[in-house]
Amino acid sequence: MTTEREAGGRVLAVAVYDGRLLLVTQGDGAPWTLPSGTAEPAEPWGATAERAVYELTGYLVDGTEPLGPADGESPDAVPAVVCQLLTDSPSGGASLPAEQIRWVAFEEAERDALPPAVRDYLQGHSPV
Repeated sequence: MTTEREAGGRVLAVAVYDGRLLLVTQGDGAPWTLPSGTAEPAEPWGATAERAVYELTGYLVDGTEPLGPADGESPDAVPAVVCQLLTDSPSGGASLPAEQIRWVAFEEAERDALPPAVRDYLQGHSPV
């Protein structure tokens, strides 16, 4: 699996910590979604995910586990990268206000709104 996208490709960040998933919203009734960003030229998916999480939320994460397309999912699906939390509190430089950032338990995530590869990952990592 390639871990780089051409410039302009979107990457989803699956930031997880202690059985919870990081979600963001653009406000005004917009849905809660995974943080995402657009790749810079030759930027690896993990670096794009890390940058997107930091720029949107102020959290530092390590994007080390690219998720491949789920069974039956198009190989051209938006790539997702699992990111582990490195700091327990965000910096003051987030572009989103605190009320547009939240952590939800895996089982409370709106799974229908998540890509199949992310749903599969969460299913395999949900606390029992």
